[in-house]
Amino acid sequence: MFRKLRNDIACILERDPAARSGWEVLTCYPGLHAIYIHKLAHWFWRVRLRWLGRFTSQLGRWLTGIEIHPGAKVGCCVFIDHGMGVVIGETAEVGDGCTIYQGVTLGGTSLYRGAKRHPTLGEGVVVGAGAKVLGGFTVGDGARIGSNAVVVKEVPAGATVVGIPGRIVEDHAAVAERFAAYAVVQENDDPYAKAIQKLVEHSQELEKALLALNEKLVGIEKDKQKEQLRAVK
Repeated sequence: MFRKLRNDIACILERDPAARSGWEVLTCYPGLHAIYIHKLAHWFWRVRLRWLGRFTSQLGRWLTGIEIHPGAKVGCCVFIDHGMGVVIGETAEVGDGCTIYQGVTLGGTSLYRGAKRHPTLGEGVVVGAGAKVLGGFTVGDGARIGSNAVVVKEVPAGATVVGIPGRIVEDHAAVAERFAAYAVVQENDDPYAKAIQKLVEHSQELEKALLALNEKLVGIEKDKQKEQLRAVK
C-alpha cells in the first residue's frame, strides 16, 4: 500500500508543476484523498457491504467535493487535479495513469440496472475540466478529451476530442509523446473551423471575381454606346 501511495504522489509531482513536495501532495491534494477513500469504499462494495460502501463514498464526497461511486474501478497513478465537482459513476472504469480535471462527469445514459452504463477510460487518458463522457463505451489509451467537450461515442487510442458533440481533431498518428494539461494540444486547429475558414476565403474570391466581371461588362457596354454615338454622327 505504501509503495502505491509513493507512486501516486510521484505521479502527481510529475504532472502538476504547482506541487512542491510529497508532504504537500499528501496533506493538501483532495484528488489523492478521494482516491484512497474510494479504495476503502470499493473494498466494502466488493465484499457486499453495499450501504457501508455508499456511506464511505459520501464521506469522501463531503470531504473532497469528488464523488466516486464505490462500484467504479480506478487504476493506479490516477491524478484528479483540483477535483471539485468530479463525478464517476458506478460502472465506470478509469485506467492507470489517467488525469481528470475539475468538473468532469463520467456518466451513464442507460437506466438498465446491472448494464454497463458508464465509460471505460484506457491508460493515460486526459479528461479536461468540465468535460462530460456519457455512455458505456471505451476511450482508448492515451486519448485526450478537451475541456467542456461532450463525448457520447467511442474514442480511438491517442485521439484528441473537442466540442459539443465531441469530434476528433487529432488522431494517434499525429500525437507525440507528451502530456497535455487540460487535454490542450498546442498549435492544433479544429477541422470544422478550418473548413469554415476555407469557405469564407472561397466566398471572398468569388465576390472579387464577380466584381471584376461586372466591371468588365460595364466597360464593354460603355464602348458599345460610344460606337453607337459615333455611327449616329
